[in-house]
Amino acid sequence: MDTILLWSAWIVTAILLLIFINRKNLLQAILSFLFMQVPSWLFGALVVQGGLIEYPVGILQMAYRASFTFEFFILPAVSAIFNVYFPKQKSWLVKTIYTLSFPTVITIAEVILETHTELIKYIHWTWYLSYLTLTITLLISYWFYLWFFKKIKEKYQ
Repeated sequence: MDTILLWSAWIVTAILLLIFINRKNLLQAILSFLFMQVPSWLFGALVVQGGLIEYPVGILQMAYRASFTFEFFILPAVSAIFNVYFPKQKSWLVKTIYTLSFPTVITIAEVILETHTELIKYIHWTWYLSYLTLTITLLISYWFYLWFFKKIKEKYQ
């Protein structure tokens, strides 16, 4: 059942990318996706190597003990959607709700998976650490996104 959930996550994430990312914002999405793989991989490797989280079931378990699915596909896809649709022109309150909603949904899903499956096991970890690291990595990705496209705009105007 866990393997089915894992492959379902790949399919659902791919469908979400197809729905939310169009040709107009493809470059921004690709940049966000690729950038997020770096901090996601780093944090994932650190928590597994530090004995904080374990992923008993996963893809490429022999080569990578952390969650390949989450760190190289799901979180980068979420980051792409997050950055492309960030409400730049909205109020501080709307931006805050938007920013906090993404890690909230992911953390709730993670806690459900941790409780009911073998896909993730907290050893010395808690949901609020996941929430905090997700929020920080999404914001780092967004700040990079803003910086990168500001530099591109400056260079070609």
